[in-house]
Amino acid sequence: MKRRDFLTLTAAASLAPWAAQAAADYSPGLVTKALNDGATVFLDFKASWCSTCAAQERVINALKAENPNYEKAITFIDVDWDQHGKSALAKSLRIPRRSTLVVLKGDKELGRIVAGTSTKDIKALMDTALVAATA
Repeated sequence: MKRRDFLTLTAAASLAPWAAQAAADYSPGLVTKALNDGATVFLDFKASWCSTCAAQERVINALKAENPNYEKAITFIDVDWDQHGKSALAKSLRIPRRSTLVVLKGDKELGRIVAGTSTKDIKALMDTALVAATA
């Protein structure tokens, strides 16, 4: 194997775990459709420039890597704050700011975190979503 091929394959293999963990990007109607289909939805209201959002994302990705059941059972949706911060979805859920995480099932909100980056708190929210998704 040529060195260049080896380096390319190694780089691709090292990124593979993160590729599978990508959340769906929000578009109008996506959350309603997922909830109507019976999914448990984990919404991440974030902005690309937000350091708190980046810290939350690192924690979420680490937890997903530790427990693949999160990814299997929960529908993760990223909501771009700059595009959808004043959307009907954000207004209906009374989202106060970016870096807000919300779990929904059916017509109920099961929990939320606003600007929190604690692994313990985010894991508790994800565990709440997992229990609802597998009940």
